Amino acid sequence: MKIESSEIVETNDYRVLIYPSSRAFSPMEAKVITEKLFDFLGQWQAHGKDLSASFKIEKNQFIIICVDEEKEMASGCSIDALGKIMHEIDDEYQLGLFDRMKACYYENEEVKTMRLQDFRKALKAGEISHDIEVFDFSKDTYVNFLSDFLLPLKRSWAGIYID
Repeated sequence: MKIESSEIVETNDYRVLIYPSSRAFSPMEAKVITEKLFDFLGQWQAHGKDLSASFKIEKNQFIIICVDEEKEMASGCSIDALGKIMHEIDDEYQLGLFDRMKACYYENEEVKTMRLQDFRKALKAGEISHDIEVFDFSKDTYVNFLSDFLLPLKRSWAGIYID
């Protein structure tokens, strides 16, 4: 199910897994990804017990999985199963979901993605505006995701690259 239609309350601090694509999804890709995740999460289990999970596609480029671990903890095997379906999606559409050497930022109401090395150089050289907002894929709880997934450059992890 999608986060928007789930019983998850935004003030509760559930586990979040973020899969950043290197590009926006086409309408067909978003539809197929949504269907695959809906089917997978509907039967996702840890040690034979159903997991209460939901997802959403943020900014048409980021897949956000949310798990209510107050009901049942996601185990290593269940996380591996999620990784398997995400790898299948990544392989099918060449999305770069597991490439952590990229930076994504929001400028002029558009998500832009660069290799991390190029992003650092462009920031230091002043080729990218300091008025951008930067995405942080390290958020592991839903409250942190809501408050700190997209931050102004100076408050983000990338702020160390500017004077």
